[in-house]
Formats: sequence, structure tokens, C-alpha cells
Amino acid sequence: MRNTARWAATLGLTAATVCAPLTGAALAAPAAAPASLYAPSALVLTLGHGESAATVGAARAVTLSCAPGPSGTHPAAALACAELRAAGGDIDALAGPGSAMCTKQYDPVVVTVDGVWQGKRLSYERTFANECVKNAAGSSLFTF
Repeated sequence: MRNTARWAATLGLTAATVCAPLTGAALAAPAAAPASLYAPSALVLTLGHGESAATVGAARAVTLSCAPGPSGTHPAAALACAELRAAGGDIDALAGPGSAMCTKQYDPVVVTVDGVWQGKRLSYERTFANECVKNAAGSSLFTF
């Protein structure tokens, strides 16, 4: 009978040691709150002169963050974020042909956009024939 009591005491202490972290405050602690109520929307935009982003260094670069509010170094952050929201993040929809009259001079300008838009990875590159054609696209996203 003595061994049974000793065995029961040992089993009880072992159970208490193993299960103690699973009771009380550990179970009552709430899950970690999300860092933000908004899906991340942060982009880096670059502009360079040449055929493609792989062969050209960036002449200018800006940042654009749209959630929870427009911010970053983009000169027209609020307007650019509004255009992106209206287009559902589709940059091709923003880079349509403009109505400006441009020369046919070929002096290529490469624009890249990399980052996250509403929680989804975004990577975009477009080569415009020249600066005038880029500006004629009609989007404030490319005016930096």
C-alpha cells in the first residue's frame, strides 16, 4: 500500500508540473492583436533612362504608402493612392495612352513599381518611348 501512495503522489506532482502551464493565465491570455486593421499597401517606384530596369540605374525613386492613409515621398501621394484604389491596383489601367501630342523621339524611360498592394505582392515595369509619353499616360502615379 505504501508503494501505491508514493506512486500516486509522484504521478500527481508530474501531472501538475506538466499541465500547470496549460491552466490559468496561459489559457486566459487573448490572442495577439493584428498590427493593423488595414492590409499593407506600400510601394517603391523608380524611374530610369534606358531600355529596361535590369540594365539601367534608377535616376529617381519614391515611396508610396496608401494604408491607412496616403504617405511617403511621392509628390502626389493622395491622388496616386486614389487612382490606384479606383483601378483596383491594376497599374496597366493607369498607364493608358494619353491625349498629349509627343514627338517620336526615342529616349526610353523605364518606370518600375514594386511592393505590396492591399496585402498582395506587386511588381510592374514599363518602358515609355520618352518622358513626354510617360507624362501623357495621364496618371499621377508616374509623376515623380
